[in-house]
Amino acid sequence: MPNDVGHEIADTLGLLLRRSTRAQLYRRLTEGIGESLDETTYPVLSGLARTGAVSAAELATEIGLDRSGVTRRATRLEEAELLRREPDPADGRATLLVLTPAGEEAVQATRERLAQQISAALADWPDGEARAFARMLRRFTVEGPFTRSAAVTDLPDE
Repeated sequence: MPNDVGHEIADTLGLLLRRSTRAQLYRRLTEGIGESLDETTYPVLSGLARTGAVSAAELATEIGLDRSGVTRRATRLEEAELLRREPDPADGRATLLVLTPAGEEAVQATRERLAQQISAALADWPDGEARAFARMLRRFTVEGPFTRSAAVTDLPDE
């Protein structure tokens, strides 16, 4: 595969992964769901839905924020009863962040909105192309340079 394809994909991913692109998307996904759920707290709620009950430090690593940022956002979500803190059974000094039923509903609502927005964006594509894109994107994500195994195996020999 020519290197220009790699550059084109890298440039496109750069646009997709920009903080401003994500913030704009999160704003649209969370609009009208609740005062405490917005573009800054959405990554905490969404990350917690992916990981299950975890500490703020573990969630911070998962979503790319520092622990204090996760803690501040978690406090807002806790006040809105979208998550709760529970003692960590493995470490009595630590607490875990856990989605509440209302938090699970909020995640489901945002994921439904996202699916609808993606479907709308692909509405003019022939069905076969849209399905092929979904399949190839999944394959690229699972097998591509983002996997933990790729990150380890792609390191240069020392």
